[in-house]
Amino acid sequence: MSTLLELDTPHGLARARIVEVESPLAALVLGHGAGGGIESPDLVGAAEAARAAGLSVALVEQPYRVAGRRSPAPAGQLDAAWTSVVLQLCEGPLTDLPLLTGGRSAGARVACRTAADTDSVAVLCLAFPLHPPGRPEKSRLPELDAVHLPTLVVQGENDPFGMPPAGPSRTVVRIPGTHSLRNSAVVAAAVSEWLTSATIT
Repeated sequence: MSTLLELDTPHGLARARIVEVESPLAALVLGHGAGGGIESPDLVGAAEAARAAGLSVALVEQPYRVAGRRSPAPAGQLDAAWTSVVLQLCEGPLTDLPLLTGGRSAGARVACRTAADTDSVAVLCLAFPLHPPGRPEKSRLPELDAVHLPTLVVQGENDPFGMPPAGPSRTVVRIPGTHSLRNSAVVAAAVSEWLTSATIT
């Protein structure tokens, strides 16, 4: 069953497309990249893998996208809107479920920065932008390192935004491709294997 919710946030109206499964073990909330929407192939693949593993899924559109803007809001606004949406979902359709959060690219960064505020039990990062292309000195690794929860990073082996390293609680899976991760089936396989092996549900 798919439901579309409109949710108020401190920075405007957000939308969440929720696909519930019967007797869910947990829930996965995913956010989009800076310039794309929730229909990107990697988000679709991750959502399919999660549902197959018994998780309900919510795909969240940030307020700037709902308002029709292409340029993303500042990081603080993205984080505040995301946290507001996740907490509302936890009080509503995803209540009493262990919560995994994540997203692709900029959405993955938001999920990392807000993992503690959203009471996440694990984080899923698709195409984490480790640094701007050609600027490795501008590393965003501290955002990943700040997450001490089970974390999966699915990264294209030729991603110009860099390849994050594995860590004590962080699994990094390299797949063919660049930053777009267009092969939803390969993404789904990586996410499915992680969900099966990780003790997060």
